[in-house]
Amino acid sequence: QVQLVESGGGLVQAGGSLSVSCAASGKIFSINTMGWYRQAPGKTRELVARITSGGITNYADSVKGRFTISRDNAKNTVYLQMNSLKPEDTAVYYCVVDGRLVTGQSFSSSAQGTQVTVSS
Repeated sequence: QVQLVESGGGLVQAGGSLSVSCAASGKIFSINTMGWYRQAPGKTRELVARITSGGITNYADSVKGRFTISRDNAKNTVYLQMNSLKPEDTAVYYCVVDGRLVTGQSFSSSAQGTQVTVSS
């Protein structure tokens, strides 16, 4: 019912920048929260940042001041700009979107993930 397409990510040296984006499509009536999670090898998935439909954001303490989440409601797209990257930011980054379908049913979808690797 909902498709999420991620783009961006890749390999960067410590101190560098990367951005990732995630576009949602399908039988979507409205989108509430859009967010990014990450999972490093051997660790549990953790919230990186999320943004509500009204633009309220919250971030993990580990990324505050370095990462910026934003969204384009007209395009159903969420972005994550990552600056001053550290090796510990290396992980698979997942976009998660929740909202309501045209049928009235609520949904929560997660993308397949995109790799971000920060070399020291």
